[in-house]
Amino acid sequence: MELEIYQVDAFTSHAFKGNPAAVCITENGLDEALMLKIASEMAVSETAFLSLSDWRLRWFTPQTEVALCGHGTLATAHVLRKKGLAHEGDILAFHTQSGILNATILSDAIELDFPTPHLVQCVDPDPALLGALGLTRSQVVDSYSFESKLMLVVERSETVHAIAPNYEQLKQLKGRGVVVSAQSEQPETDIVSRYFAPWVGVNEDYVTGSAHCALAAYWSEKLNKAVLCGYQASSRGGVINMELQGNRRIKLSGQAVIVVHGKLLIPPSDR
Repeated sequence: MELEIYQVDAFTSHAFKGNPAAVCITENGLDEALMLKIASEMAVSETAFLSLSDWRLRWFTPQTEVALCGHGTLATAHVLRKKGLAHEGDILAFHTQSGILNATILSDAIELDFPTPHLVQCVDPDPALLGALGLTRSQVVDSYSFESKLMLVVERSETVHAIAPNYEQLKQLKGRGVVVSAQSEQPETDIVSRYFAPWVGVNEDYVTGSAHCALAAYWSEKLNKAVLCGYQASSRGGVINMELQGNRRIKLSGQAVIVVHGKLLIPPSDR
């Protein structure tokens, strides 16, 4: 079996920046066990699989399937455009675990229509988790849970940049993912963040679209702005534009670059 595969740097206009996602588009859906093997082989934070027969989109880390992935969706829409299967002005409707997600092909970007997560305030975040992140309780000014993940807000952006997690300690604790953010001190961006998910095989995600849905919900109220620009301060860095909608939806937009295009050769014994 030969499968066409792409690797796409998402939420960036430059190669080797943003968040790399693998994209595999087939006429019909693949076996779940095979998708997990391919995701493990690709060894990036997310591998997106799209079945054209039913427009079902699924995302896998090297260890597990996830219910929502922003950069994998952006990367998939970008590949469809480059393959001539989507054009400027098209609205692509992907069927996913998180419902129907629309991606609009713009002239210079791709706009994603994602759900707004429900934020639940946490009065006292786990001290052990804070310690594993290298944070003190006094540095955290707000904390919320959303979709089994945690959002921590700190007072200064330099604190976000300086975080050096102990991933082995984090994996000993209960968790799914944690995003740490602060208001940006740079004029071109509103917020800065980093996202950690060693529980699913991704120590630090480079640019995380799903986390920015929660960040948009929180910071739009704090800053009294419906339109925000976020910078994820990972080693590769990436920019996400966010717009809070009135129907509990959030628009995320960004660019992408294809850096690898080839074929996966899968022997019959490994299918």
